[in-house]
Amino acid sequence: MNSAFIDFMRIRFLTMLAYRVNYYSGILIYTLNIGVYYFTWQAIYGSSGEIGGFTAAQMTTYVAVSWMARAFYFNNLDREIAADIRDGSIAIQFIRPINYVMVKMMQGLGEGIFRFLLLMIPGMIIAILLFPVELPTAPSAWIGFLVMLFFSFIINSQINVITGLAAFFVENNEGMMRMKRVVVDLFSGLIIPISLYPDWLSTIMKVLPFQAITYLPGSVFTGRVEGTGIWNVLGIQVLWFILLLIPMVLIWRQARKRLFVQGG
Repeated sequence: MNSAFIDFMRIRFLTMLAYRVNYYSGILIYTLNIGVYYFTWQAIYGSSGEIGGFTAAQMTTYVAVSWMARAFYFNNLDREIAADIRDGSIAIQFIRPINYVMVKMMQGLGEGIFRFLLLMIPGMIIAILLFPVELPTAPSAWIGFLVMLFFSFIINSQINVITGLAAFFVENNEGMMRMKRVVVDLFSGLIIPISLYPDWLSTIMKVLPFQAITYLPGSVFTGRVEGTGIWNVLGIQVLWFILLLIPMVLIWRQARKRLFVQGG
């Protein structure tokens, strides 16, 4: 890996570290989210043993790990890129001997590592202490989940980059970015597991990339997917990683031909 990319990742990590106090409140907010969903699902389950293929214990674990995973893969690359385009600062990137999109991805990874160490892990420990979370016992589940968590970050970042680059074509993509965030949270299975949606809707959602962000890693962590099935769902993530590279590269190449500065 180019040492310059590593430097960008390191600088973003150190920048986040300088404002780490802000993330203490983030731990509280994510824990409160888990608590709200936990008590909501407890009320929904009642005396039911299983809903949508999830037991009550699996649902609790799924909610906890899904929200804490979001603490890792979440970033604002779309807003950063859109801001660079609107103020024209992205023009400077064109004369630098380094790929702008790769720079943003590495900056996002630096932020993700920070979030993993100072938000996700502490938050997960607190969630385990407060709620009946069942941790996997099989090493393959842990390994599979951690690998898939990395791909969750990659796929979510690719979607953010594509959304951010859209500012080249629509000038103001604020509405698009807001819609993207709602769609990702809803269709990824963060709010409601995909298996609980109506059959026709869950079928559609399973051919979209969003399930690879939250639902599939969560299914592995809760033990709903085991053994060779882990390789199958990991393959889905790898497939979407490759497929999303295509529009990301094409949009970036086309965008370079459309650069103009608003108000510059």
